[in-house]
Amino acid sequence: MSEIKVSRLSDAESTLPEPGLQRQVLAFHENLMLIRHQMKKGWQGTRHQHPHDQLVYIIQGRLRFTGGSSSFEVAAGDSFVVPGGVEHQASALEESEVLDVFHPYREDYVPAGNQGVVG
Repeated sequence: MSEIKVSRLSDAESTLPEPGLQRQVLAFHENLMLIRHQMKKGWQGTRHQHPHDQLVYIIQGRLRFTGGSSSFEVAAGDSFVVPGGVEHQASALEESEVLDVFHPYREDYVPAGNQGVVG
C-alpha cells in the first residue's frame, strides 16, 4: 500500500523557469503531477510540446492560448486539456494564476532531492 503524502503550498519551492513565470511543484507521483504557475501580465511562454497530457485550470487572470489548430482566450474558472504531443504556447493578458495537471508526471519539473514520487 502506498503512503499518502500531503503537499503544502507554503513548503513548495518556487522556481523561475523563464522571465515572468513562477512555478511551484505541488503534489505528484509517477502518474500525476499538480503544478501552480503564476504569470506576470505580458508574459509569453516559449512554444513547446511534451508527451504528457496536460489539464489546465485558470484560477485568476486571462490567458491567450494557441495549440495545434486552436487559438482562444481563457479566464478565471475556465479549463481545457492539451493532449500530449501537441505543440502549444500561452501568454498572459493579465496577471494570472493557473493549475496544471500532468499525466504522467514531468520528471523535468521535479526539484532536486524531492521525495514526492511514490513508487
